[in-house]
Amino acid sequence: MYRIFSINKCKERIIISKLLIYLTAMIAGMSLSIEAAIGGALGQHVGELESTYYIFIIGAMATFLVTLFFGKGDLRQILTVPKWNLTGGLLGVVYLALLVISVTLMGVGVSVTAVIVGQIIMSILIEHFGLLGSPRIAFNRNRLIAVVLLMISFVLVV
Repeated sequence: MYRIFSINKCKERIIISKLLIYLTAMIAGMSLSIEAAIGGALGQHVGELESTYYIFIIGAMATFLVTLFFGKGDLRQILTVPKWNLTGGLLGVVYLALLVISVTLMGVGVSVTAVIVGQIIMSILIEHFGLLGSPRIAFNRNRLIAVVLLMISFVLVV
């Protein structure tokens, strides 16, 4: 009886941990929508690229401070990683600049929905082919249905 209780407690902790991780990811997604709205509004006043630049400068300063006080990694390892690992910052600039531009043209809802559809499609391709160091996860019917439903949601938001 006690063993079953402890197994159930263990499963319960795993479920709660996963729910917290999902919630954290959702909060990250919500913050991206807020960032898109702020960046679009700022872009209307100072220009889209200037807005992107400002957001990255503020983000870099905030990340520096967080890393300075809480970082536990070793930045010297940057010199030893494959060079393609260093392209994330460039892709971040492309993402944010295009998002700020699209928000000023289409609004936050349509822009973020398009971003989500693009992210899911690219994520599925990366996992299907095991690209960029990701484990292979085969494309299947459920993922196809997810993409179709996301595309439908995009059409409905537009």
